[in-house]
Amino acid sequence: MKPTIVIVGRPNVGKSMLFNRLTKTRDALVADMPGLTRDRHYGHGRGASKPYLCVDTGGFEPKVTDGILHEMAKQTLQAIAEADAVIFVVDGRQGLTPQDKIIGERLRRDAQGRGIPMAIAVNKAEGMNEEVVCAEFHELGLGEPVAISAAHGEGTRQLIEDVLEHFPDAEENLDPDTPRVAIVGRPNVGKSTLVNRLLGEERVIAFDEPGTTRDSIYIPLTFHDKNYTLIDTAGIRRKGKVFEAVEKFSVIKTLQAIEDAHVVVLLLDARQEVSDQDAHIAGFVLESGRAVVVGINKWDNLDDYTRERTKSDFDRKLHFLDFARMHTVSAKDGMGLAPLFKSIDEAFAAAMSKLSTPKLTRALMAATAAHQPPMNGLHRPKLRYAHQGGHNPPIVVIHGSGLDGLADSYVRYLENTFRDAFKLKGTPLRVELKKSHNPYANRKPQVLTASQENQRRRGRIRMKRKFA
Repeated sequence: MKPTIVIVGRPNVGKSMLFNRLTKTRDALVADMPGLTRDRHYGHGRGASKPYLCVDTGGFEPKVTDGILHEMAKQTLQAIAEADAVIFVVDGRQGLTPQDKIIGERLRRDAQGRGIPMAIAVNKAEGMNEEVVCAEFHELGLGEPVAISAAHGEGTRQLIEDVLEHFPDAEENLDPDTPRVAIVGRPNVGKSTLVNRLLGEERVIAFDEPGTTRDSIYIPLTFHDKNYTLIDTAGIRRKGKVFEAVEKFSVIKTLQAIEDAHVVVLLLDARQEVSDQDAHIAGFVLESGRAVVVGINKWDNLDDYTRERTKSDFDRKLHFLDFARMHTVSAKDGMGLAPLFKSIDEAFAAAMSKLSTPKLTRALMAATAAHQPPMNGLHRPKLRYAHQGGHNPPIVVIHGSGLDGLADSYVRYLENTFRDAFKLKGTPLRVELKKSHNPYANRKPQVLTASQENQRRRGRIRMKRKFA
């Protein structure tokens, strides 16, 4: 399971800038004013040796007892409670402040007391002597301070690598041959009821009230003589509807369960319209690269008009899941579960499939012959060969020249071509582009000696006389 790294600190020290740097996004607002970030932001950490989840928090004011600053402090404390590691950001140009000391004492009690790894990031240290700028922050007693510049990216890679060295690789101690199936969706769509129906017992609490499940529960299952690990997750609702602290804790557990799964069953309620929140959950699953099977629950006792409207609503609002199988089920009555698991097996096989380099290259050549890549200025990108770069999801690495100018629409065309050629149903597929190395790119022009210049000049004269 991916570790969760939480970024904390007092207002305006550069937490959101560091979050954007680590996730390689612009999801968190950044401006030269304190208090801009109020709620938590979740994102995928990118560019490190191990995958991880990153959480940005608002400015931490632990002494404030009311108002918006108090609510922000509660959010930060909840983030620390669900953290696997904490990065404490301080301002290297302002130095150690009394508020930093208060936050340090709180972290030492709440985080270090539970054995959570800590790191002190001394931000805004560009152009400054690292030893000098870090010296006074040793007083916090939270480990070795690391000088960084979130704005320029200096020291951020070393910072996150130091934090991640405390965690094993994501796939360590997991059985790759047993499919892990996470059941996700909005609250009260029937996730726990589906789990109980599959197990044949009341293994998890199923109640007609949103938010009954509070944690992600891993349950071994044998279905039609095949072994699976089911992951029953808490429902994810919109931020504005999440009030209880324990339910906020459930959201990150659900996101981690999605990361830990091979196949995700996105469960929808046939008696409600496909909402924006359903699309957000589907988008997170897609960004995670997990195979997807869609189950439309509560299909029993619906009239033909409602069924047709539900299918049309799904095709319109979740069109980006066109690669996924859709099944109508009834978790209460057990209807449609066998076809659902047949699609789960198919999606798992597609996500873990091995694609041979010769077949990938032949499919690439056939795709470029049928539809050449569009011109990029005066030149056309050249796609030379392809090979597999990973699985879950399958990654196809394409080598060639001029690939910087390859249009996104053409990359999607290649993704669909590979998916059709290898019959990969139920899993997203990613295409990575790698430019060929030019050995003469940085070669300096040769400087001729005087005799070589004379010889070159005489050669030009002979050529002119020959063709005069």
